[in-house]
Amino acid sequence: MAAGSGAWFGPAFGLRLLLASVLHAVSAFKAEFSSEACTELGFSSNLLCSSCDLLGQFNLLQLDPDCRGCCQEEAQFETKKYVRGSDPVLKLLDDNGNIAEELSILKWNTDSVEEFLSEKLERI
Repeated sequence: MAAGSGAWFGPAFGLRLLLASVLHAVSAFKAEFSSEACTELGFSSNLLCSSCDLLGQFNLLQLDPDCRGCCQEEAQFETKKYVRGSDPVLKLLDDNGNIAEELSILKWNTDSVEEFLSEKLERI
């Protein structure tokens, strides 16, 4: 009977259970998971950490370590509004974040933009 019940779950269940156990153990160390591991756990690839803060409202705090391992922090950049219908412009910034050069790229195709940026930008 024990062998029959193991066959009922199948090998895929065993692998998922093992993966979930390993990921849960690793989450205690505040490690970030791979996108594949997060998908296996049922988390979206664009999960924001602010969503993990809401788990307590639904009595799901046991998911918090896994959620924190799969989430992305919200960008801390300032938001900018763009004017509808304005021409596309490429703004190159210097090391201090000030605009060093501003180029209209209205008639550029994707390849031209890509080539220009690969020549102009420093690799970090």
